[in-house]
Amino acid sequence: MHQNMNKVLLDIALNLSSNLTSETQYQHLIDGIDQVFPCDASALFIFDEDGFLTPVAVKGLSSSVLGRRFFPKTHPRLEAIMQSKQPVRFDANCELPDPFSGVLLSEEAELDVHDCLGCSLHVDGQLVGILTLDSMTVGAFDAIESVTIETFAALAAATLRNIGQIKALKAQNKKQKHVTETLIQQARSKEGEMVGLSPQINQLRNNIATVAQSDYAVLITGETGVGKELVAHSVHAQSHRNNKPMIYVNCAALPEGLAESELFGHVKGAFTGANSSRAGKFELADGGTIFLDELGELPLLLQAKLLRVIQQGELQRVGSDKHLLVNVRIVAATNRNLEKEVEEGSFRADLYHRLNVFPIAVPPLRKREGDIPVLAGYLLEKVRSQFNIPNLHLHPKALVQLENQRWPGNVRELEHTLTRAALRAIQDNQQMIRINHFNGNLEIAGNRSSQPLLPKESHPMRDLVETYQRELIVHALEKSNGTWSQAASFLQMDRGNLYRMGKKLGVSN
Repeated sequence: MHQNMNKVLLDIALNLSSNLTSETQYQHLIDGIDQVFPCDASALFIFDEDGFLTPVAVKGLSSSVLGRRFFPKTHPRLEAIMQSKQPVRFDANCELPDPFSGVLLSEEAELDVHDCLGCSLHVDGQLVGILTLDSMTVGAFDAIESVTIETFAALAAATLRNIGQIKALKAQNKKQKHVTETLIQQARSKEGEMVGLSPQINQLRNNIATVAQSDYAVLITGETGVGKELVAHSVHAQSHRNNKPMIYVNCAALPEGLAESELFGHVKGAFTGANSSRAGKFELADGGTIFLDELGELPLLLQAKLLRVIQQGELQRVGSDKHLLVNVRIVAATNRNLEKEVEEGSFRADLYHRLNVFPIAVPPLRKREGDIPVLAGYLLEKVRSQFNIPNLHLHPKALVQLENQRWPGNVRELEHTLTRAALRAIQDNQQMIRINHFNGNLEIAGNRSSQPLLPKESHPMRDLVETYQRELIVHALEKSNGTWSQAASFLQMDRGNLYRMGKKLGVSN
């Protein structure tokens, strides 16, 4: 028997690290106990968070038991087993009702005379389940040493814990996968389309298709409002990583003092307020793509740390001495002239060359031959859909005037200008957007005067002030080549405050 018991113990221990289903592992455990102990029936229960005992495997009992849940208060023997950390024996004369009366499969079951043994299963002091043994032989369990029972109880508890943890991890992974897939679908739905028929936009599409399937770093350059983020989404969507997330990082909006933590994460206690460990953007993007927008705003210290991630594929959380490996494809965008900034020493040359493996220059709107009518039609369709006005149209003379503008804010400026004009037409109960609808309290792009235009009609003061603030921010960005820090200096205010104000007013870069 001793040799047989050792084999059973070994089999149970090996099952702890096997890929067997939970039901199979439960049953193997009960089958092993049946080989070692002189029992006619046995059952393994899990103690759930609702306070019930749920059978997960039985031997010598009707399978109907597996469909039941046992509330300990109504089954004194089960409750006694739960409350004791030592094996509990019930002899044949025990007056406590047997929870398995009528479900024993033994031919002698109708005699209802048998011995019972039970033990509670604990992990780190927490009750996880119980094990029960029944025998038709009086005194069958008297000769069994407690240490033998406790050994099997420990293995049974380990089995329950192991299976419970695996189930929890699978459930968490399933939930996370669902969340990730949802976020990816939402991101794709918000990407928009790359609209245009010009040779310039077709060349841009070809460049994206050329590099997308590789893992090369991509540096997207272009003026503010040309659609650099749209290009980044397109690169990711056409890559082999498109089933993983693309994590967006606006380098200009990284909070001072916390920028390193945002990118690379931190451990608990790394700095004041770090009450728990946190993964950074690069860890979240592992296996996918990270999009570093407004790359030129990244401080030199972080540029050095970013270079290490690119070169070695490893990072360190703030406050940790451990290195974490990540597999991330980097797509970056800037409206700055990084070559010039490298010469001036404000941008690292080695980082620039690492990121500039495959540069993609997004053409400004004024150089896209014939794309304004197509874009106007696309953008106006969004307004029609949003306000449910299917017959809203743009007057041909207004379209000609749109084509004659230089659009320093590019597609974004065209969209905002056309949307404002459409709203004015809707307010006037007209379904035709005419030239005068571009000349309300905001002049059409390209014809701005140096002074704010005074309103011709009554408007709320707050709206007029916000409109002027918006115009000032757009003007400052245009004067600063789209750079928030330079625009803040131009307006003599803090960069962070300017960026937050711009976001609130719908100005982005």
